[in-house]
Amino acid sequence: MSGTVLIVEDDRRIANWVKVYFERAGFSAEMAHDGESGLALARDLAPDLVILDLMLPRLDGVELCRILRRESDVPIIMLTAREAPAERITGLDSGADDYIIKPFDPEEVIARAEAVLRRVRARFSRC
Repeated sequence: MSGTVLIVEDDRRIANWVKVYFERAGFSAEMAHDGESGLALARDLAPDLVILDLMLPRLDGVELCRILRRESDVPIIMLTAREAPAERITGLDSGADDYIIKPFDPEEVIARAEAVLRRVRARFSRC
């Protein structure tokens, strides 16, 4: 599968690790390390998918997700250490399409991303 993925993650080690896995899977991947930069890149790149941490400096992931959802239909997968059921519900209610808790298996992240993109692409191909 191909497409552009925007990874918005303040932990640079995790962001780089996720980027490598997406690139190995045939995606182009860009990174932002705070919410404001993530919003700017999302607007500039119009990515096919956003991987979004919840706990971000300068604009938290929930608010960024809400903004992105108002502006586009880009698929969003939350990737976060916040694991309480109420936090998962908040993330999904803010507009995320999926929610993955850290620590995570990078191959599962890729599989979930590909599943979300298959659904989105199938929906748009029927229009």
